[in-house]
Amino acid sequence: MRVEGEVVAEIGPGLCVLLGVARGDDAPGAAQLAARVARLRIFENEAGKFDRSVLEAGGAVLVVSNFTLIADTAKGNRPSFSDAAPPEEADPLYESFCRALRELDVPVETGVFGARMEVELVNEGPVTIELES
Repeated sequence: MRVEGEVVAEIGPGLCVLLGVARGDDAPGAAQLAARVARLRIFENEAGKFDRSVLEAGGAVLVVSNFTLIADTAKGNRPSFSDAAPPEEADPLYESFCRALRELDVPVETGVFGARMEVELVNEGPVTIELES
C-alpha cells in the first residue's frame, strides 16, 4: 500500500480487509468483527476445502479504512456517504478493530487513516466476503 508514492504497509499471504465505519458502530462491535475475521475459515486445507483461518494459515491482515463502503446508492447517480461515521468517530474504531486483531495474535499492517491510498492486491481464488458486526 502506498501513500503519496511511499510504501506504508505490505503483507504476504493473508487478508486485505476494507473497513468501513458507519454511524452507530461501537468498540464492542469492532472487537466482535475482528474475532470473526481472525477465525473465518476461508483458507484451503490440504484437501482444497475452506477449513483454515488466517491464524491457522499463518497469514497477516492488511486493514484499509474505507468510508466509501458505507455509500448509499439508492437515489440518483451520486452516492451519499451520510451514514459513514465522521473521521473523529471512525478513526478510534478503526484503531480498535486493528488492536483487537493484534490481541488475537494476528499480524496486522495498516494504511494511513483518511489518506488517499494506492492498494495493490492479488486476490487468489478469488474469494471476497462481506462481513457486518
